[in-house]
Amino acid sequence: MLELAVLGLLQKEPLHGYRLKQQLEVFMSGCISANYGAIYPLLKRLEEQEVIQVVEDDTGGSTRKIYSITQKGKALWKQQMLEHPQESWVYARSRFMIKFFFFSHLVPQDRVQLLEHRLMVCRLRLENQNLQFLPDDIYQATAWERHREMVEHEIKWLCDRLDWEKLTLHESTNKAHIF
Repeated sequence: MLELAVLGLLQKEPLHGYRLKQQLEVFMSGCISANYGAIYPLLKRLEEQEVIQVVEDDTGGSTRKIYSITQKGKALWKQQMLEHPQESWVYARSRFMIKFFFFSHLVPQDRVQLLEHRLMVCRLRLENQNLQFLPDDIYQATAWERHREMVEHEIKWLCDRLDWEKLTLHESTNKAHIF
């Protein structure tokens, strides 16, 4: 997930490691935690794979490494955006929110596909949860109920986003036919 987030942030603008960590903390803190011990080795590996490149910036008297994404990196990012790895519910939810954060870099059809997939996963989760027995323990039952409410809220949110995306897609298709 960290790789997906880093590549996504570098799509907007080249960044040095410290600024990259700051943006990860500000924008992604609800989904992932990022520390220097994870970021710098990742940046080195991505550079070795030619997914990102380093541009030296010597403004201000000191030289810092500024990282920018390559075409190969953009292709890898898009591949990761559109894949659906098998992972735990918690990781899948965090991964989706990272993807959603970068939706503006995708074409509308890809956004609709991702929203529909996440909606299907949430509905299956809710269906499976409803088939389970309710625990006798009050705290377990309350936690179970809270989780159900959160999934229902996410389903509503996804439906709203999906309706908006489909409307936007429909409007852009109509404009294309006019010209």
